[in-house]
Amino acid sequence: MNTDMNNHLPVPTRLDASQLSAMQDDTPRTGRRGALSRPATCWAKFVLGLLCGIGVSASPSAAAKEIVFGGYPWTVRSGQGGPGPNAWDEQNVWLDAATNLHLKISHRDGKWSCAEVTLQRRLGFGRYEFRTSGRLDRFDDNVVLGLFNYPTRDVGPDATHEIDIEFARWGEARNPMGNFTVWPVEAGLKQVTHSFPFVLGGNDATHRFVWSRREVRFQMLEGHRDDDQHELARWNYRPAEPARHLSQQPMPVHINLWLFRGRPPKDGQEVEVVIRDFKFIPAEE
Repeated sequence: MNTDMNNHLPVPTRLDASQLSAMQDDTPRTGRRGALSRPATCWAKFVLGLLCGIGVSASPSAAAKEIVFGGYPWTVRSGQGGPGPNAWDEQNVWLDAATNLHLKISHRDGKWSCAEVTLQRRLGFGRYEFRTSGRLDRFDDNVVLGLFNYPTRDVGPDATHEIDIEFARWGEARNPMGNFTVWPVEAGLKQVTHSFPFVLGGNDATHRFVWSRREVRFQMLEGHRDDDQHELARWNYRPAEPARHLSQQPMPVHINLWLFRGRPPKDGQEVEVVIRDFKFIPAEE
C-alpha cells in the first residue's frame, strides 16, 4: 500500500470558458453494461427514411437532455437497459439553485426508475474527485451509486477498461458497502476489487481516484475536503503488466444511481443522492 497517495497532488481545478468552448462531443452514449446509443439510433432511422422516401418525423424525446455540472456538459440518460437492467428517467436528474446535481431512484405509477449522467467528453490520466451528500453507508441492499470511467465502443467492450468507485452491497446485507474496482484491458481477464466497510459521521464525503499509466490510487474521506484528513479508505492498484490490466485510453465519466439486477429496494423507499461537485485535474505530461 502506498502511504503517501495524495501528499503532492495539486488541488483539482475546473476548465475555464475557453476550454469549455473547445470541447468536442466525440463520445457515443453507451451507458454502463451494454446500453444503446439512442440519439445515434434515431438519427440513423431518420436518414434511412429520407433515402427510402419514407416520411419520418423527429420525436421530441429523441433529443437527449443535457446539463452543465462541475464546469462540464453531461448527457442525461433515458430509456431501458443495463446495468440492472433498469428503466432510466430524465425526471430523476436535476440541478438545484446552487447547481448541485441530484440523482434519484423513483417509484411512479407502480414502476421503479433510476438516474445516470454521462460526461460529453473523454478524460484521461489525472485526478478525479466527486463530493457527495447522503448517507451512503445506509443504502438499501439493492441500491448502487457508481462514480466511474467507462469505455466507449471504440475503446473496448463491457467488462474492460472501467475504473469504478461504487457503493453497493450487491443485494446482500453482509457485504461491505464500499467498492474500488479496476477492469482489465483484455477481455477475459478478471477485474480486481477492493471492498471495505465504512460509517459516515454525517452526510458529506469525498471520493477520489488518481489514474496513471501504471496505477490507480483510490481514496474516500469524511466530509468535503481538499486535504487528506479523515480518511475512511484507500487502495493502490499497481498491476505487474499495466498494459494488459489498466486502461491507457481516455474515457467519459459516468455517475449513476441504480438498482442491482433491477430489483426494487427491500425497504420500498425512494433514494436520493446529491453530488455537490465533480473536479478533474489532468496528469502532468
